[in-house]
Amino acid sequence: MEKVLGIGSRVKHPAFGDGVVIAADVAAYRVCFITYGIKLVGKEYSSWEIIERIEADEKVSFSEAERSLIKILRTWSDVSEVVPLGDKWKDGVMILKPGDDQLKSKEIPIDTFFHKIVMVRDRLRVMEQRINASELNDEEKVNLQQYITRIYGSLTTFNVLFRNKEDQFTGEKSDS
Repeated sequence: MEKVLGIGSRVKHPAFGDGVVIAADVAAYRVCFITYGIKLVGKEYSSWEIIERIEADEKVSFSEAERSLIKILRTWSDVSEVVPLGDKWKDGVMILKPGDDQLKSKEIPIDTFFHKIVMVRDRLRVMEQRINASELNDEEKVNLQQYITRIYGSLTTFNVLFRNKEDQFTGEKSDS
């Protein structure tokens, strides 16, 4: 088994060039490359050249391993986390009323509608992670990321339903 690289180890990656290990977690190194910035590289990766090895001086704690596992499960599973609906919407009903008075209105419990919105958000996040991990070139990844960001922006209308701000959709930030 290959020795673990410590923080400060210098490497040369065949695609990203020269870099320095700036952090390590259970499964990957966080490496700062001169040209490409910070990238995650799996600990099992063997195609790079190790220019200078710094010995790792600390073991990964249980809490770090737990955080990594939670992140992996959220990223790659289709399981939705529990996201609370804003208190004022509990037991509420959404009414869809057609413009034609001859047609019947449709009532949908807000919590049912909210659950569907959260599922859309979670699936967008999984899609985003799969795009980032794909073998697409950087330009293709950026183009797809921009579409996802615009989708998030379109969904910000529903942010009023979320109890916690950190669960809400965020789209592109304007420069103004």
